[in-house]
Amino acid sequence: MILLSAVACALPGWAQNSAQPPSPQLTLAQALAAARDNSDVAQARHALAAARADVLSADHAPAPVLSAKAASIDLQNGIGGGNLVARKRIDKSIGIDWTWERGGKRALRTQAAQRHADAAQADVEDTQTQQLQAALSAYYDLLAAQERLRETTEIERSAGALARLAARRVQAGDLSAQDAARTSIEAERARAETQTAALERQQAALALAQITASAAAVEAAGTDWPALPATADSAFDLNAAAEARADVRAALARVQAAQAARDHASAQRKSDWTVGASYDHFPGTSNRLVELRVSVPLQWGYHYEGEIARAQAEYAQAQDALDKTRRLAVLDLQHLQQAAAGAAQRAASFDNGILPRARQVAQSAELAYAKGATPLTDLLDARRTLRATALEALAARLEHAKALGAWQLRTRPQALLATP
Repeated sequence: MILLSAVACALPGWAQNSAQPPSPQLTLAQALAAARDNSDVAQARHALAAARADVLSADHAPAPVLSAKAASIDLQNGIGGGNLVARKRIDKSIGIDWTWERGGKRALRTQAAQRHADAAQADVEDTQTQQLQAALSAYYDLLAAQERLRETTEIERSAGALARLAARRVQAGDLSAQDAARTSIEAERARAETQTAALERQQAALALAQITASAAAVEAAGTDWPALPATADSAFDLNAAAEARADVRAALARVQAAQAARDHASAQRKSDWTVGASYDHFPGTSNRLVELRVSVPLQWGYHYEGEIARAQAEYAQAQDALDKTRRLAVLDLQHLQQAAAGAAQRAASFDNGILPRARQVAQSAELAYAKGATPLTDLLDARRTLRATALEALAARLEHAKALGAWQLRTRPQALLATP
């Protein structure tokens, strides 16, 4: 009778759920692949394209200037008759001028732009890593929410069956009304926990859909929990891994760009010369006249001290940012390594010891209560202990999956991304 009552209570919910279209399912590898090309990564790639365009803008010499003029026009005596180009007394000329950049300004300017492009490339990789971490965390949140919903649903069914059995026993005079009320309260609490778990699963699905750029809420497919006791390698070279991180490489490229900009500011002290030549035509004097000219700016009283000081300050600022990024990268790797090791131990302790014992205690309490060898209070306590232990074990498994995934994304991302 208890089994039939539980099945009858489950049928309306099953019919309602079966009428709803299933959510699209994603594996962990599919979620990570979608996160690598989401809108945030696309914006970083646009910034990279702009930085590469700056390299083309910097790597060119000043354009030559074509000039034409008409001079010596005699307004008092007139310019004479005849053809305007060949006979009239007008000094006509056409020439070209070109600026000669000295001090290696073009090479330094191009080098600074190239280093900025390298930093933008590293920013794209760092953005991808951040989005992968967000997708991994959201995926495991959804996976944990789905398992939490299944766990609370089973608890609700069990509590509901016990409450219905208690109601029949009260009618038969075999159980007090107070004990029946306690079972009813437990059933209501279990129903409320199931509703909360369902809401958390919906929110986790929407969060994962936002990161993976999905148009609808998704569902985690299968059980992609990492195997226990998978942990981080304690002998891993953290300093080498920190130098290989994208954020450190981006900071290093910005230091190199600032250094090139500082050298370019110092090169401003070598003035750029402008050289030119023109061909003149003046009827009555000569039809073939040539003019050669050189223009040299006179830097009297100022030697670009402001530009050099600013470039020096920006170089020092970039160097400080690099030192800080390196230090934080090593500390972050240490934190990830320790978190993965601690989470693995905690999850393994729940999976191998605490949770099996809690299930065994609950089964013993169920059997003893069915035989009348234990009061209702002991059964409810055993069920509460099992419920709390199961949820804590799930939380420990979630913490381990997130910590291990974050460690792998920062140290061996290809191994994680290649997982089917």
